[in-house]
Amino acid sequence: MFVAIRDIRFARGRFALMGSVVVLITLLIVLLSGLTSGLADRSVSAVRNLPATHLVFGAVGNERPEKSFADSTVTARQRTVWENTPGVRRVTPLGITTTRVGTPAESEASATVFGLPPDAPAVPAGTSDSSVVISRSLAEDQQLATGDRLSTAAGELRVGAITSDEFYSHTPVIWTTLDTWRELRAARGAGAETPLATVLTVDAAPEARLSEADSAANTLSATRGGSLEAVGSFSSENGSLLMMQLLLYAISALVIGAFLTVWTIQRSGDVAVLKALGGSTGYLLRDALTQSLIVLLAGAGLGGAAGVAVGSAAGEVVPFELTVRTTLMPVLVMIALGMVGAALAVRRITSVEPLTALGAGR
Repeated sequence: MFVAIRDIRFARGRFALMGSVVVLITLLIVLLSGLTSGLADRSVSAVRNLPATHLVFGAVGNERPEKSFADSTVTARQRTVWENTPGVRRVTPLGITTTRVGTPAESEASATVFGLPPDAPAVPAGTSDSSVVISRSLAEDQQLATGDRLSTAAGELRVGAITSDEFYSHTPVIWTTLDTWRELRAARGAGAETPLATVLTVDAAPEARLSEADSAANTLSATRGGSLEAVGSFSSENGSLLMMQLLLYAISALVIGAFLTVWTIQRSGDVAVLKALGGSTGYLLRDALTQSLIVLLAGAGLGGAAGVAVGSAAGEVVPFELTVRTTLMPVLVMIALGMVGAALAVRRITSVEPLTALGAGR
């Protein structure tokens, strides 16, 4: 520990430069993590919060169903098949349509209409055939209040209530009844025959025979988490951001490992002297790793704090989510990967010969 502190004081410039790199990489990772989570929430929160274990996708006619909300349609027959499947506790049809609605201020806004039967568990209070429940963000952006009327392709609908924010494919969600959703879809000319719904939400027990139901109904079922990739562009968007995070983590481990490797080579003579004076290899390894941990704790801590500060300010204009998972976890992973890189770098200490310090190696 004494040697580690002495080295940091002696080479303040080098360690300050290394610490600055750790600060910047941690700042980027925290910001990217918060942005990834925020964008994911804006894309799939309405689907992710559905009270269901699985979602069932269908297709038109005898076509093969795919995991896609945009292409899925389900029929009453398919609903019946799923309701009669052993282990399935509840089957609820869900209609999803992205459209534009007019406001009393004569402006238009994009929104996604979620249609559910009136007795469905996910239906918020205030939903009826003549009224809708809107997300808070839509109400704030368009200055809407309870009692206002929205113009849609199916006629005017009254705002029955305002609920917490729910998003689908970066548009706020409007909750209505399944019958109203069918009227809206038919009025928009989505097809001569309006399907029962877009998908089926299913609450199934672990022993439910889902594959048999898929075969009998010509459907494709997926867990609620697995169905998130069926939202358009979510997989590519989320996957790209996660790949950037992984690359930053890898870069941090490589940079820290390279710095400590060079530093260990430069101080090989000092290490040899310490060994010649009786210092054990274990002590020198612990000292070098402690040195790395000090730099990582300081750099990652400052970078994480800066990320929280910048993220709080950025959250006013971009979808940014501040949670333990998006702030503390990146800092801890950064420290862990940095220590892995440090451990690989300082292993050179074990090969330093004490006789080198006495000139026997020359």
